[in-house]
Amino acid sequence: MERFAAYMVEHQARFRAELAELVRLPSVSAQNREITETATFVEQRLRRLGAETRLLSADGGNPLVYATIGNGPRTLLIYDHYDVQPAEPLELWYTPPFELTERDGKLYGRGVADNKGNLMLRIQAVEAWLATEGALPIRIVFVVEGEEEVSSKTLPAVCRTYADLFRADGCLWETGGVDLSERPVVTCGAKGIQYVELVARGASYDLHSSYATFVPNPAWRLTWALNTLKGPDGRIRIPGFYDRVQPPSATDMAALATIPAGDDETLLADFGLTAFLDNVRGIERLRRHLFEPTCTICGLVSGYTGEGSKTVLPSEARAKLDFRLVPDMDPAEVLHQLRRHLDAEGFSDIEIIDLGGEHPARSPLDAAIVQAAVASARDVYGCEPILYPTMAGTGPMYPLCTALGTPVASGAGCGYHGSRVHSPNEHIRLADYERAMRWMGSLIKHFAS
Repeated sequence: MERFAAYMVEHQARFRAELAELVRLPSVSAQNREITETATFVEQRLRRLGAETRLLSADGGNPLVYATIGNGPRTLLIYDHYDVQPAEPLELWYTPPFELTERDGKLYGRGVADNKGNLMLRIQAVEAWLATEGALPIRIVFVVEGEEEVSSKTLPAVCRTYADLFRADGCLWETGGVDLSERPVVTCGAKGIQYVELVARGASYDLHSSYATFVPNPAWRLTWALNTLKGPDGRIRIPGFYDRVQPPSATDMAALATIPAGDDETLLADFGLTAFLDNVRGIERLRRHLFEPTCTICGLVSGYTGEGSKTVLPSEARAKLDFRLVPDMDPAEVLHQLRRHLDAEGFSDIEIIDLGGEHPARSPLDAAIVQAAVASARDVYGCEPILYPTMAGTGPMYPLCTALGTPVASGAGCGYHGSRVHSPNEHIRLADYERAMRWMGSLIKHFAS
């Protein structure tokens, strides 16, 4: 595919400018910023590619960009999202978050790694194929949604309404890239999630802290409630929480054994830690990471947290939590278990706000899309890729793929361990972007055969 590679080089400046245009749109779904404008931008770019496009939605959700291009005996579904995480805290960014900035061979900007870089390079790789290799040997369906960063709240309804449009022989997932050792990674599943906000309330307004002698403090109330959820041993104490957890299968453990797990010291240094939780290391750390559920406090806020002192008794306290779920856990059931647990512990006054949930999903490791992702990575990177049976993160893989019987694999992505996804100074490396485009071109060839 020499002409393919040459086309990439020739159009590199334009491709980077397109990515900059997309990053410039602050499509923060949590804040409902420029969602329609970004969906329109993506649809227009796919239309310029030659795809037939339409916008889909259900239940008043953000528009989903649907596009089809090419013909062939196999259909490849490509899933990406155009929405991004909030850029806050803004003061920690070295350069404006929504201005793509090149520095030291890297491109910085909110969403450039998650997921606008992968989205654009895949579109551009299809363009390069059409310009140099001719007609596509497969049919490609792009599904680009705008709610991934808020748990894809309406995507299940879209999938039910338009199920026939989404059926495919395989799905290329949004993620992809290389690990700490610079080897390409292919994943075949995702954890589920249930995200909630807990709210404790006290007086109708913040009081002078001297009233703590007889006025209840919602910050203490919330702290005590949170303390019932997880013990010092790391065990989640919600009754029934582990009842549905399926242990890793023999196939899972066989795949786990092939994954390098000797990067403990590198990770510790990168995270600024001296030890991991419970001093876990190596393959056991990786087993936990992939196959165990979690309960995580993602944020806490109450009262005054600014500079200096302000002696107040807060009127409200809030905490955001996520539960990462493994097969066969159900997010709705976890939500119900949480409510029942807090009530039983005497915290029926604490409100639970449901911020969205997703089911865990898994795909066969021997599916054609997995074989294509592995073979194409081997072609481009010149080494054996690492095959993960699942990832520790979450995405709407269940409604879009598992529920419709579509095998799924990640790949053809520009991520790497240091990308700082969801953090200030999110970035990608230019070399990864270019290699991922070649990976995408090779994947089309391998999936067709």
